[in-house]
Amino acid sequence: MNADQICKTLSVLRSLRNPHEQVWRDCFDYTYPMRGNGFYGDVMTAQEALNRKARILDGTTTDSARILSSSVQSGLTPANSLWFGMDVGNATEDEKRFLSDSAEIIWENIHASNFDAAAFEGLLDVVCAGWFALYIDQDREKGGYLFDLWPISGVYCSASKPGGKIDTVYRSYKLTAEQAVNEFGEGNVSESTAKLAKSKPQDLVEFVHAIYPRTSYVVGARLAKNMPIASCKVEVAAKKLVSESGYHEMPVVVPRWMMIPDSVYATGPVADALPDARTLNEMVRMDLAAGDLAIAGMWIAEDDGVLNPRTVKVGPRKIIVANSVDSMKPLQSGSNFNYSDSRITRLQGAIRKTLMADQLQAQDGPAMTATEVHVRVNLIRQLLGPVYGRLQTEYLQPLIERCFGIAMRAGILGQPPASLANRPYTVRYLSPLARAQKLEEVTAIDQYVAGCAAAAQAQVAAGQEPDAMDNVDLDAAARFRGEALGVPSSVIRTEADRDKVRQQRADAKQAAIEQQQQMAMQQAVTQAAVKQAPGAAA
Repeated sequence: MNADQICKTLSVLRSLRNPHEQVWRDCFDYTYPMRGNGFYGDVMTAQEALNRKARILDGTTTDSARILSSSVQSGLTPANSLWFGMDVGNATEDEKRFLSDSAEIIWENIHASNFDAAAFEGLLDVVCAGWFALYIDQDREKGGYLFDLWPISGVYCSASKPGGKIDTVYRSYKLTAEQAVNEFGEGNVSESTAKLAKSKPQDLVEFVHAIYPRTSYVVGARLAKNMPIASCKVEVAAKKLVSESGYHEMPVVVPRWMMIPDSVYATGPVADALPDARTLNEMVRMDLAAGDLAIAGMWIAEDDGVLNPRTVKVGPRKIIVANSVDSMKPLQSGSNFNYSDSRITRLQGAIRKTLMADQLQAQDGPAMTATEVHVRVNLIRQLLGPVYGRLQTEYLQPLIERCFGIAMRAGILGQPPASLANRPYTVRYLSPLARAQKLEEVTAIDQYVAGCAAAAQAQVAAGQEPDAMDNVDLDAAARFRGEALGVPSSVIRTEADRDKVRQQRADAKQAAIEQQQQMAMQQAVTQAAVKQAPGAAA
């Protein structure tokens, strides 16, 4: 694609996204106005952000969005525990060990970078606007990973397949003329930008970074121009291609919350709570106005020639001259604070319910019992389960693929077994939310095993052979239970190690039996010799 085609495509993508921007702008207005930077104009100043934040008269929507974002992050990508693994079909012990070590190395490097901060802000965008764009690359100065959360106001997306994942991303951004020359070189930018860098180096120049799949590429290419994903940077005003490169994997992940029909874009749960948020803000505004009247009071005054209502001021230690005591008296405002309080409380509860904050937030009061914890975890799983499926496909899967590719090419994973060459791997999720989805299966296994054990005991009591437990593969049940509960792989023995321990136990048991038999034989021989000895008792 040449520079002119990229600029035309950017114009088309802008027109396609434009109808949805007002919804995202309104959602940010009632939660995090700063996150909507770019939807209100070129650059939002700190003062403008404060002014917009001051218009939010009740923080329920903002607080609920923060709780939901935090819960999703802790449920998907916790920093304190490994949240994914990698598997291949029919893996040997060496292959399993390499994949397990690789997953741990990648996980450590992900959380050693700026991932946690970028991911949380991205999830704020998902909850508010329904989507975000996270750029993943290698930190070429310090090593490790680099995560750059792009402001969604400058990101335009498309999908090459109907209903498929987003694989075409255009990012519009600005650099100063000096930065542009330093990044791309004076010979690659336009003449006007090169001159601007000398005369007015701080003036801004617009660029577009186009990332899209190439129709023809070389598998395992070393040259960037032959890689599967194209990367072109264009100076928009001059329509000049300033940089062309490529990626082995899609470097930008664009997860979505709820799809907008006939569009690649999405909306978040804040859009569902937006009508209540607007009503709540207006109710609080009227309640504050009524409170002002209740505190300061409202008066009625008669212009009787002595008292001039236009100049009189009510306040402490003031003497008001009037013709009679009836010339000025307080007037009841007629405000009904009971109704406003109950209405505001209902709206706050509705918003917290829509954003799931009433269930996701830690409950006050005494510690919950194991049953209450189980019920709560099941409720959270039901609330976030549908969302988790899409985030797993559009967020975690491409993120891990990109990080694995970078780590593999950097050589930090070591030399893989030759048997893994050209074999696709699958990602196994170990996050708390993924484990919560398996809790029903764990509970079912526990109930099934307990039921079979009770049936076997009943068979013994009835004088029958206790063969009910023959229906249960206890080894498979134990391994599945450990994996579903997120038990570290270092704690669970491999099948080979398990069989080795059992063989050692069987050998020790057999040796003990043989030793007992030898001792019994020796004892019998000794007794026989004593009986045959001369002088033995008859």
